[in-house]
Amino acid sequence: MNITVVGSGYVGLVVGACLAETGNTVICADVDVAKIDGLKRNILPIYEPGLDSYVDRNQKHGRLTFTTDIALAIGSADVVFIAVGTPPDEDGSADLRHVIAVAEQIGRHMRRELVVVTKSTVPVGTAAKVSAAVGRFATMPFHVCSNPEFLKEGAAIEDFMKPDRVVIGVESDRGRSVMAELYAPFVRTGKPILFMDLPSAEMTKYAANSMLATRISFMNEIANLCEVVGADVDQVRKGIGSDSRIGPAFLFPGPGYGGSCFPKDVKALVRTAKEYDVPLRVLDAVETANDAQKDRLFAKVVRCVGGLRGKRIAIWGLAFKPNTDDMRESPALVLIDQLLTAGAEVVAHDPVAMPEAERRMGTSIIYAASGYDALEGANALVVVTDWNEYRHPDFPRMKLALREPVVVDGRNLYDAAKMRALGFTYDSIGRGRSR
Repeated sequence: MNITVVGSGYVGLVVGACLAETGNTVICADVDVAKIDGLKRNILPIYEPGLDSYVDRNQKHGRLTFTTDIALAIGSADVVFIAVGTPPDEDGSADLRHVIAVAEQIGRHMRRELVVVTKSTVPVGTAAKVSAAVGRFATMPFHVCSNPEFLKEGAAIEDFMKPDRVVIGVESDRGRSVMAELYAPFVRTGKPILFMDLPSAEMTKYAANSMLATRISFMNEIANLCEVVGADVDQVRKGIGSDSRIGPAFLFPGPGYGGSCFPKDVKALVRTAKEYDVPLRVLDAVETANDAQKDRLFAKVVRCVGGLRGKRIAIWGLAFKPNTDDMRESPALVLIDQLLTAGAEVVAHDPVAMPEAERRMGTSIIYAASGYDALEGANALVVVTDWNEYRHPDFPRMKLALREPVVVDGRNLYDAAKMRALGFTYDSIGRGRSR
């Protein structure tokens, strides 16, 4: 098929590259000239493992091209995916201006019967707005579908190529048949394509992410209680995760969720509910719990180190999760702001996110070339992101480099008894404090 993806950010780029991988002719269109020029030279605007090879290979074989000429890209398409950003407004609602603008362009420039697919994360009712926007200008038949993405940053290629399920909202037989053909290569092992009505597909995306965010906040709250009652949250996590009704995923406690999806999607769903006067009390609590959880690392540093003015604090991990350079809503940002406000000097390391951190924070912190370099002369280390390279460090080397042997482990990477035996002051999430 001839496919156009409008928007070449995280979602659009993954969608375009993966659809080209299965033999489709794909054009990724974007108004950002610098981004498109970079992509033509295989310079990606994001870090996502494996994506660069997909982009490079499919460009070389002529299946994937990039352009700023959105009108031309729409005119050649059989299917157009809308994959532009939907940033949150001040009230938490999704900003749909870019989505509707693209829909209007589709109506103006389509040259044949077209399937229009909303891939951006959009609230319930957006498909109807897209249909109206396309219809204002269209002179040919079109079919609107909703196809929410379920891509985990750091594993997006695997998620797209081997999905747990594909959710597609349709309103016509033509839309259903085209989308079934398009996704057939990805579900050969029997994973389902779930066809449903448009509002249900839109709701599924928000409900899924809100459920995962709820599990994270619930487990963080349990971890906080474990600390004061003497329980070990790791044992509790295994105990409840072995229940087949619950399962083990998303039960790891930490410093709070971040990234481009969970915070935005929870806020947007809460906002949608308010518009319809339906209270979502559980999600209100999830947001409150997550905001509070991001303060806990700072409180632990103060408890272990004392007054912070003039102290040097090392941070391992700046991205909100490993295998990405995404720092949106990262717990590290909250911690760094609190440390700087308290008068501490911050030196940080991250395997991938250092350029993004420097873009955001400039010279307000020190950027270390390695994790061990960050420790030199520091009064404490705070582990914020669970990158693999932080999981099995040289502990004697760490202790030698630190001015004080203090480790605040926001991801429970290390064994508390071992850290105690090595002479560290060690504090983690939901496991108490060890000296």
